[in-house]
Amino acid sequence: MKKIVSLLIVVALFCSCSDYQKALKNEDVAAKFEVATKMYEAGKYNKAIRLFEQLAPTYRGKPQAEKLFYMFSQSYYKTKQYYLAGYQFESFVSGYPRSEKVQECAYLGAYSYSKLSPVYSLDQTDTVKALEKLQAFIDNYPNSEYIAQANETVQVLNGKLEKKAYENAKGYNEISDYKSALVAFDNFIADFPGTPFKEDALFYKYDSAYKLAINSVPAKMEERLNIAKTAYANLIKFKSDTKYKKEADEMNARVETDLQKYTK
Repeated sequence: MKKIVSLLIVVALFCSCSDYQKALKNEDVAAKFEVATKMYEAGKYNKAIRLFEQLAPTYRGKPQAEKLFYMFSQSYYKTKQYYLAGYQFESFVSGYPRSEKVQECAYLGAYSYSKLSPVYSLDQTDTVKALEKLQAFIDNYPNSEYIAQANETVQVLNGKLEKKAYENAKGYNEISDYKSALVAFDNFIADFPGTPFKEDALFYKYDSAYKLAINSVPAKMEERLNIAKTAYANLIKFKSDTKYKKEADEMNARVETDLQKYTK
């Protein structure tokens, strides 16, 4: 019995492959569409894609075009070809705005771009693009069943930008470019006021201001010491029991001592 079942499976697979090969060369678009649909429904998305690519130019405007382009988009998505999936989903939304699948495709199109977003340490151009796509979806379909997923993805992507901005600012501090660090930390705190990195950002801003001040030429030292003093006050105001308190207090003691030279 097992041998018979195995034989039937082999025969079915052979016939399937044979149908697919014939469809690739077949000029009958209806027959090609039928096989493409079978490949899609069987989860053989790469094979379906090859047939959809052949069918797409001739099916535009035809009654079955909506179904074809939906399956075409989904095939790219299911094979993790996210750039092509995003493009196809967007084309579907543009071409079939009244389709019952339009919200699903609009969401998956935007979500596909989010899958192109790299780790935070790399260039975030694709992350910014994905956020734009997702925000457009949220604006266009505020009551969609996909809104929760879209907002969750936006939060994840914003987290990457937040981490990237913080690490960039901290990087300036680490290479002793304290002027750039101060600007970068100011921008970071302004852009991400609710960031979980705020305590760290305020400390490293203070650290940058402190080191810039104590290494300044005499003509600029008083001004920079006062900037450091303000940075210290902002850190303590934000969190009086900051994990950096011992180090920050020691630094502030020197700032206060050095400032006394300018009060006489």
